[in-house]
Amino acid sequence: MLERLKSFLGSLQEGPRTAEPSADDPRVAATALMVHVIDADGVRDDVERKRLREVLSEAYDLTGRELDRVVEAGEEAEREAVDFYAFTSVLNRALDDEAKIEFIAILWEMVYADGELHELEDNVVWRVAELIGVSQRDRVMMRQRVRGERGLPATGDDD
Repeated sequence: MLERLKSFLGSLQEGPRTAEPSADDPRVAATALMVHVIDADGVRDDVERKRLREVLSEAYDLTGRELDRVVEAGEEAEREAVDFYAFTSVLNRALDDEAKIEFIAILWEMVYADGELHELEDNVVWRVAELIGVSQRDRVMMRQRVRGERGLPATGDDD
């Protein structure tokens, strides 16, 4: 699973490492959407924060202040956003179809980081998938795959 995350996030074009990351940086757009998912239920647990930082650190070999800057830029972009379009349009330009599907799997990772599924988190993943052109079938398959990888039981509520 970690290799899949590295492959996906590594496919995003990085901005210059010396510049402050901005919302049009695919890393920041992806981070903003991940932050939105983990905040959708109104609670950001330590395990969710940790998982977000792990994914970004492993994918970009970021540590310390550099990792903090990408996370802070993603959080700031998410706070200022009025919708998902700014982020999904960046990802639509940066990702091919396969990488978009993998991004949905990463969003499911964020959803299940705390071991629970909240209907608002599920709704965010659904909306992002629609905006980046990931089919319902692929979205559900990624959800089932992530559940299986995390050892969570299958449920009958898949769309």
